Amino acid sequence: MKKFLIALLFAPVMAFASGTAVHVDKWPGSVSDKAALQNGAKLFVNYCLNCHGASYLRYQNLVDLGLSEQQVKDNLMFTSDKIGSLMSVAARSDEQKLWFGATPPDLTILARARGEAGNAGAGADWLYTYLRSFYRDENRPTGWNNTVFENVGMPHILYGLQGQQILNHETHKLELAVPGQLPPAEFDKAVSDLVGFMVWMGEPQQEFRRTLGFFVLAFLGLLFILAYALKKEYWKDIH
Repeated sequence: MKKFLIALLFAPVMAFASGTAVHVDKWPGSVSDKAALQNGAKLFVNYCLNCHGASYLRYQNLVDLGLSEQQVKDNLMFTSDKIGSLMSVAARSDEQKLWFGATPPDLTILARARGEAGNAGAGADWLYTYLRSFYRDENRPTGWNNTVFENVGMPHILYGLQGQQILNHETHKLELAVPGQLPPAEFDKAVSDLVGFMVWMGEPQQEFRRTLGFFVLAFLGLLFILAYALKKEYWKDIH
């Protein structure tokens, strides 16, 4: 009975481990690059916010990227006219479910969720690879498929920038059949910026928190030195 309970406890882990591993590329970006995050925000509101919301983030938060409120209003606010509004998608969820068969998920914390769930690597790496791995598949309702997320229901929203890839079934590699507006290297950089923004919006204060952590550790280190010196001075006559 004990062995059965142990096997039952670890069954989900064993099932996950037996799944087919998917190679992911390392995300080359950084949430410290404000210019890249600004470009990522522009790509997000132009390509992602049409279907996916970021409803746990307000447009006001974009000021933290080094933008003024007027720049946010003029260039990044398409679903509201109030700077304090949430970045919600304009379409209603019931309409989206009717159009797509399922409601597109909110993307505010998707990068964190992917990383925590362990789905084919860290969240940023997974997203960076996923957004560059679409290919033409006439057997799919949208005409697109993805090597990272097989039979995905999402179409390739960035195909105008990347172009159209096809899957070589002999080598199992993607090949660019129709070039897009951007050369491959520039497209990869654009995707990296977009992923960077998605990582940032999952935790906008992460850079401040990391910096604060270094200061706290430095303060504790200095406090330890002072406390040790005080201890030596206090006990010198006794020892």
